[in-house]
Amino acid sequence: MTNPANTPHSSDSVILLIHCPDRRGLIAAVTEFITKNQGNIIYLDQYVDPIKNIFFMRIEWELNNFLIPREKIGEYFDTLLAQRFNMKWKLYFSQQIPRMAIFVSKLPHCLYDVLSRWKSGEFRVEIPLIISNHQALRPVAEQFGIDFHYFPITKENKREQEEKELHLLEKHRIDFIVLARYMQILTDEFVQVYPNKIINIHHSFLPAFPGARPYHSAYERGVKVIGATSHYVTAELDQGPIIEQDVVRVSHTDTVDDFIRKGRDLEKIVLSRAIWWHLQRKTLVYENKTIVFT
Repeated sequence: MTNPANTPHSSDSVILLIHCPDRRGLIAAVTEFITKNQGNIIYLDQYVDPIKNIFFMRIEWELNNFLIPREKIGEYFDTLLAQRFNMKWKLYFSQQIPRMAIFVSKLPHCLYDVLSRWKSGEFRVEIPLIISNHQALRPVAEQFGIDFHYFPITKENKREQEEKELHLLEKHRIDFIVLARYMQILTDEFVQVYPNKIINIHHSFLPAFPGARPYHSAYERGVKVIGATSHYVTAELDQGPIIEQDVVRVSHTDTVDDFIRKGRDLEKIVLSRAIWWHLQRKTLVYENKTIVFT
C-alpha cells in the first residue's frame, strides 16, 4: 500500500555504492566523473579496510542538469570507471520508492512500530502486504489498511508455502523483506531469492540463552545488559551481516516482565534503525560484514 505521506521528494538525486581494491586516485576519479557531467555532489563518505585493503564509498549527487541521461548513467560509469578499477557498484534513484513486505507471527510490538513510522511518513516506503504464519495480527494489518496474507507453516508444507509466498512477493514487485519477529526459519532457497534484502531482528542473548524463554533464563542468571541485533538474513541462522545493535542496562530490581518490556522496546528501536539505514541506501555488504555509512 502507498502512504500519501510518502510522496516523491522534490530533489532528484542518484546514490552510488562502490567497493573495490584500494588504490590511489579512486575518490578523484569518481568525483571527476560526476562534476565533469555537471552533477552537484550532496553526500560523500568513504572508508578503507586497512586489513583487506578494500575501498568503500557512498556518493550522492543531484540529477538536475546532469548531462548523462539517468538510464545511461550505469552504463557510462561501468565503461569509464568500474571496469578500470575493478569496482562492484550499485545505483539507486531517489525518486524510486522501495517496496517492502513485512513477515510476522504473533508478537505485535515491532509491527506496530514499523507501521507507525511508515504511516507518519518517517519511512519513505510502500508496504503492499503483510505475510504471517498466524492469524493473530490480521486486525493490525486491517487497521492500517494493508493486505494480510495467511500462510500456515508445517514441516510438511514449508517448501510449498514458501513457493506461494515468493510468487506473491514477485507479483507485488517487492524489493526487500522485514521479519518483524517472524518466528519461522526461512529455507536457503527462499533466502537466495533476496540476498541481503531480508532484515531480521532478535534479542542478543544467543548463544548463552537459547530456547523459547530467553528472558527468563537471563533473569535467573542475573544478567546486567539486554541487547538486540538486526541483520541481513543468510543461509546460516542468525549469522548474517549485522546492520544495527544496541543495549540497555538491567539490574537485580528488574522483574522478568521488566526484562521482556525493555527487551521488546529495544527490538523495536534497533529494527527501525536498520530499516532506516537500508532505505537510505547506507548499507553496503562485503563478505559477511556490513559497512553502514552514517
